[in-house]
Amino acid sequence: MILDFALVMFLALVVTGALWALDRLLWAPGRERRAEALAREGKAEEAAQARREPVLVEYARAFFPVILVVFLIRSFLAEPFRIPSGSMMPSLFNGDFILVNKFSYGVRLPVVNERAVRVDDPKRGEVIVFRFPGDLSVNYIKRVVGVPGDHVVYKSKQLFINGKPMEQGERRPYFSPHIGAAAGSMQRATEQLDGRTHDILIAGGTDDGFSEFRVPAGHYFVMGDNRDQSNDSRYWGFVPDQNLVGKAFLIWFSLDTVSPDRWIWQRIVWNRIGSSIN
Repeated sequence: MILDFALVMFLALVVTGALWALDRLLWAPGRERRAEALAREGKAEEAAQARREPVLVEYARAFFPVILVVFLIRSFLAEPFRIPSGSMMPSLFNGDFILVNKFSYGVRLPVVNERAVRVDDPKRGEVIVFRFPGDLSVNYIKRVVGVPGDHVVYKSKQLFINGKPMEQGERRPYFSPHIGAAAGSMQRATEQLDGRTHDILIAGGTDDGFSEFRVPAGHYFVMGDNRDQSNDSRYWGFVPDQNLVGKAFLIWFSLDTVSPDRWIWQRIVWNRIGSSIN
């Protein structure tokens, strides 16, 4: 069974907070009364010992504010994620560590993930993190291609939204410094979605496949930038609004996963750190 990290943090917050509160309201006054009684009897050392907090309460008091701050930041402002695959190449690589803006689309209640305050909705071209509809314990990252009401067609490796082809730049060979398997076998091109320009990868050769979708209300159609190596809405359907986690906006760290035998500091991809996600 996979435990949700937000739920684990919430339970830790409740437990540490409850221990600290019980001590302040009930246990600490009792200890103080015992200590005063011992002090009146001239037993100073025993009185000092009686005033001491139990170790469990001491840890709860120390960790509660830390857990609270982390919980609030992670729930309402930003949350870190690690990219586990190459489905978003060339925008994101396996080994990138990213930050997701949790406030972009509204305030959501922690643990239950229900949106309490609407701020905005995902736009075409934005990179989002969401809970996978097939397994809510797993987070996916993809690019929004279709919003509610859109008619999405993917034909011959080109995207059509509401009957209009999304402009692609000239395709050129792609040689990946990060994933050797993609070197020389892929083509790189730019694509525009509502004026947002990003790069995509397409496998060489022709493709006469045809996919057609109508995005229902309250749902989104997402695709990976690595179009021929992405498990996305073309295969498992739409992303419900309640599954949204947030908008990816920054690469804060990156590790080369091709050479895991090297020292950790040798695997850091410095030129990706601090890059914004388009």
